[in-house]
This record gives sequence, structure tokens and C-alpha cells, in this order.
Amino acid sequence: MRKHIHRAYRKVCDTSPQMKRKIRIAYATLLGIAILSGAAIVMVAEIQLKRLEEAARIPEAPPFPISVNPQLKTIFENPEVDTYFAIYVSSDYSRNKKISWLEETLEKIAISRWFQQLASPVARVLVIYPGERKEEIAEEFGDILKWDEEEEARFVSLVDQSIPNLDEGVYFPGRYLTHKDATPEEIASLVTTEFTSELLKRYPEELAAQIPLKETLILASILEREAYDFTDMREISGIIWNRLFIDMNLQLDATLQYAKAEKTPGVWWPQIVPKDKYIESPFNTYENEGLPPAPIANPSLDAVLAALNPIETNCMFYFHDDNSNFHCSVTYEEHVELLKQYYGQGR
Repeated sequence: MRKHIHRAYRKVCDTSPQMKRKIRIAYATLLGIAILSGAAIVMVAEIQLKRLEEAARIPEAPPFPISVNPQLKTIFENPEVDTYFAIYVSSDYSRNKKISWLEETLEKIAISRWFQQLASPVARVLVIYPGERKEEIAEEFGDILKWDEEEEARFVSLVDQSIPNLDEGVYFPGRYLTHKDATPEEIASLVTTEFTSELLKRYPEELAAQIPLKETLILASILEREAYDFTDMREISGIIWNRLFIDMNLQLDATLQYAKAEKTPGVWWPQIVPKDKYIESPFNTYENEGLPPAPIANPSLDAVLAALNPIETNCMFYFHDDNSNFHCSVTYEEHVELLKQYYGQGR
């Protein structure tokens, strides 16, 4: 690219001073883009290599530990959880994963559609972020791979059919490297293979006998939308399990967002207002008891581990303040008082 810019620059050296100045500016701009592109490619390649080296040193993950007994309606502290999280779960897209501002910025540039088309004529990088709906993922993939609506729908259908009795929650978060002309069939195979190798292998029949995988994915998908980090997920998981133990409605806004989005296509996570608590939907956990009928998003390993390993708590209610701090209460009256302290009303 730099060679072509130099050649074009030499061809116009006999133009007017004003034109030369404009050309120099354009030349500097293009050269800057080329340098930035090269720097981003090198940086992302180094990050990828580092992560691959780290992954190679980690032994195959054992089954998920579990700290809850739904039959006895009890939660206990399991000392294995933090160790398991640190070794086998904390991933590129873990919310506890700390990366530098420069790494984050360059990665965002590198996976954008315009940059990928500029930087590579053949390769594409697809990313599934934790907490996305399958419709979001299909739209993002289609945008990068230039699929039409029929191809996006075929991709969703193929993934949905790949895991029996599960049609959401199986689009495993992560980064997928492919070629620019990849078909829905090829990408569906990549995604389902990753789900099988990273999650299904950690969920043996003995664990499924205690908590069916579908229930875990439903709860994990809710945690993905309701929480900020792994500890936050475990705290909220404890409160959700407490509500399930006493057959209390879960009353979670994330499920309302999912239900509302079904009526407003294209707006994946709409803002919730009080009247939305009366939406007619099996995903309305203000109106219906128990877990919703399916996952509302695609969870990370962090969220799955948190769903199986809640923190033991007496709290039944919670909220996050404007600084993302977590507050919980045992009674509704205490909950309202806390809300008044932070917001001046029980909202």
C-alpha cells in the first residue's frame, strides 16, 4: 500500500503549489492509515498469540463445580469455585479480564467491518459477545460476511437445530476466524463446535441430573444481562435461587427487555418503563412464576459457573446504583428504604 501511495505522489509533483499541499495532506493521511493498520494487525496478532500460548498451558477443563441443591433448596460455599474460575473460565470476554486501553481500542478497530475489508482481502474475524441475542449475532455476522436476510435466517436455523432441545444460549461467545466468503453452514459449524468443546464437555450427565443444562443456560443468560462481573453474577444468582426456592416471581427487567423486543424487532434490548410489567409474554417474570421458557441471550462460561455456584445470601431483593454498586435487602421494606436513600423514591 505504501509503494502505491509513493508512486501516486511522484506522478503529481509537477502540479501547482496549492494542489501539492493538498496532495501532501492526503499522502500523510493515507500513510497514517497504513501505519495504523499495520500496527493494529501486529498488536492483535501478538495478543492472539499470547492468548493461544496461555490456552495451551491450561489442561482440559474438568466438569463445572456446583454449590446449589435445587431438590433440598440449599446453597453451600464451595471452595473449588474461585480456583475453577481463575484457571478454566476467565476468558478473553470475561468481565474480570483486564486489558489495556490500547489493546481494547485496537481490537475494536481490527474487528470492525471497514477495517477488515481494508486490512485483509481474504480473512474475516467474527465476534460473539456475552449477552447477545441470536438475532443480533446473525445480523452482525451478515454485515461482515455480506449475507442477505435468507442467509442470516439459515445460519440461525442451523445453529438452533444443532443442539437438541436448545434454540438459544448455544452461540458460544468468542472470536471466530474465517474467510470472507464463508457460508452460513460453515459458520454454524464453527459456533456449535465451540459450544460443544467449551461447554457441553464440562456438563456431564451427573451434573445435568441435578440441574438440566437448559435451566442453567436460562439462569446464566439472565445473569449475563443483569450483572457486571463474576462476583456480581454469583450474588444475583443467590438471590434468584432464593426466589425460586419459595416460588416467588423473579421480577427481572432483563426478561422484560427480551419480551418487549419481540414486539419491537430491531431493538434488541429496549428501555423498560413501568407499564412493561404487564406485557403478555411467557418471558414476563413479573407475571409468571419460575424461570422463563428459554434463555434470553447467549451466556459466557462466567455466567454458567455463577448460575451453578451462587453466593449464599439471605437477600431477596437487589439493585445497582448509578455507580454500578450492588445493594441487596432481605425484605421488600428494606429494599424500598435503600432505593429512597439513593433515588429519593422507592421507584
